[in-house]
Amino acid sequence: MNDGGAKSETLLQVTEINGRGRSLVAAQPLRGGQVILRESPLLLYSAFPFLSSPPPPYCDHCFRLLSQSSQRCQSCSLVSFCSPNCTSSHTPWLCESLRRLHQSSSAAFADQSPERQVQARFLLSAYNLAAASPSDFQILLSLQGNGDSTSDSGFLHSLLSAVCPPLPVPISPELTAALLAKDKVNGFGLMEPFSVTNEKRSVRAYGIYPKTSFMNHDCLPNACRFDYVDSGGSDGNTDIIIRMIHDVPQGREVCLSYFPVNMNYSGRQERLLEDYGFRCECDRCKVEASWSEDENEDMEEMDGEDDEEEEEMEEGEGCGDGVDDDDSSFPHAYFFARYMCEKENCFGTLAPLPPKGLDASRLLECNVCGSVKEDEVGGNA
Repeated sequence: MNDGGAKSETLLQVTEINGRGRSLVAAQPLRGGQVILRESPLLLYSAFPFLSSPPPPYCDHCFRLLSQSSQRCQSCSLVSFCSPNCTSSHTPWLCESLRRLHQSSSAAFADQSPERQVQARFLLSAYNLAAASPSDFQILLSLQGNGDSTSDSGFLHSLLSAVCPPLPVPISPELTAALLAKDKVNGFGLMEPFSVTNEKRSVRAYGIYPKTSFMNHDCLPNACRFDYVDSGGSDGNTDIIIRMIHDVPQGREVCLSYFPVNMNYSGRQERLLEDYGFRCECDRCKVEASWSEDENEDMEEMDGEDDEEEEEMEEGEGCGDGVDDDDSSFPHAYFFARYMCEKENCFGTLAPLPPKGLDASRLLECNVCGSVKEDEVGGNA
């Protein structure tokens, strides 16, 4: 973990919260806009199916858009890199595995879904991690997510064990199933650039960020994630950066939203149950569970009026807003009006720019489209 990760040790602490498991809480008061965590990925892999045609237009290491001067691997001819500095992750083991898999891919993947092809990419990256850095592989295995053998893991195990060169760790059906479970609940997507004409952005790559994966979900989060994959520089563009949306006191859990916060109650619950295996019982969900279907649809369209008020959470027992006002309330509409991006088809979350000195920034940055606007409300939530 880089310097940002080391700094986070003084800002965040891992603790067990009843009903929520392993969580990150503020080890000291945190300010809106403060960068509380910057983390490099344990592993990265392309989100494009193995048989993509044309091949992915991104560097297979840093996932920036390839230029005319990009270099294709001369051994397997299956991946390209934007510069010689980006070839380090393409080990001889991974190169040979890709080559062998590609030779058998016409028969192996002919009837397989794109999702299963992407799962094969993840497993190759995970096994490559085992060969290149056994200690990091143990970190991957320590993450949450328990897998049972399924038809998906059985097929992928048979395929990869037949084509991959030998590894320091034996490839077993149980290991394959466990790794797929880790990826399902801990993976973060690095997204395609935002476009106002594209309502749904696709994913260019997936990464595993161990410490960030400790952060639980809340439907009104107090922190949000930024990434700058297309930024300049030679390193660090695939780091995840977590910034506070507003001030929180020491002991308060720090949470992200795993998807755009404007989704309605039923949509959120369905997504969380399908993708992460749990139902959300945050304060917002407790309120919206009693709403009519029409009210929840209005919430998704950002036009609904929230006449209900959330109960303020006990310090250290959830994320929430951190508001300590007289009537202990924090209407949903206030969060949307202040912290939701207004740009068409964006659905991003706004957070203040990092504060300079003692002065809080009055500029809010969107974590999806990157637009910056002045905070019209001012003050701390």
